[in-house]
Amino acid sequence: MERMADVPESFARSAEPVPANDYDSFAEAYSADSENNLVTASYARPAMVALAGDVAGRRILDAGCGSGSLSAALRDRGAVVTGIDASAGMLALARRRLGADADLHLVDLRDRLPFADGAFDDVVASLVLHYLEDWGPTLTEIRRVLRPGGRLIASVDHPFVAYTIEDPRPDYFATTSYAFDWTFDGRSFPMRFWRRPLHAMTDAFTTAGFRLSVISEPQPDPAVRDLDGFRDLSTRPCFLFFVVEVPPSAAAR
Repeated sequence: MERMADVPESFARSAEPVPANDYDSFAEAYSADSENNLVTASYARPAMVALAGDVAGRRILDAGCGSGSLSAALRDRGAVVTGIDASAGMLALARRRLGADADLHLVDLRDRLPFADGAFDDVVASLVLHYLEDWGPTLTEIRRVLRPGGRLIASVDHPFVAYTIEDPRPDYFATTSYAFDWTFDGRSFPMRFWRRPLHAMTDAFTTAGFRLSVISEPQPDPAVRDLDGFRDLSTRPCFLFFVVEVPPSAAAR
C-alpha cells in the first residue's frame, strides 16, 4: 500500500496495543492526503516509476495498490496492470480512479496469490513489506507469479527512520514491531509496522530465490525544492528501494 509518510509530524508512538492496520476506516482521507503531498507525489511514487523504467507492454502486479496512484502512473506508461490490496475501501477508490474494467482483487499479501506461475513480468510493492512480520511466504509467492527474468521493485521504511523514532532505541539486529498514530481530520488511526536490519531484508530476498540488482536511496524531485519539508527529505533517508530479479534461467518454485 503506497502511503503518506510525513515522518517528522506523522510518527507519534501509540501507548496502547494497536489492532491490525485498518485502512478501510480512513481510506478517503488517506487517499486525498497522499495524492499530492511531498513525500508521496515528489519522492516515493516517482522513485518507483523511475526504477521500473520502460514498462510498455509489461504485465505488472501492483501488490498493495491502495487507491491506485502508482497503478495509474504505470498504466499511463503502457503497462498492463493488475492491482491487489487487503482493503476493500482502498480498492473501491482504485476502481473509481482506474475505471470499472480495472483488474483489481481483494487479496492479503500473507495469503497465496490468485495468479498462475509466471503470470507477470514485474511486481511493484510500494511501502507494503514493512506491514509483514515474516517476508518469507510473501516473497516466495511473488517469485512464483513472476516469469524467469522478472523483477520485484519494492520500497520500505528506511532503517534510519525505523530505528530512531523511539527512545531508547531498539536492538537494530532484531526484527521488532513499532506502533504509531496517523491523524486525519483530527482523528487518530493506530498503525503497526515491522522493522528489520538491512541484512535481514537482503537475506529474505535471496532466500526466496531473487538476485539483488539495485538498492536505492533516491532524492526528491528538485522541482519542488521550495516546498516545506524538501530540505529534510533531501538530507536524510526516508525510504529504501530495491530491485530484485528472478534469475533468467530459473523455473517457478
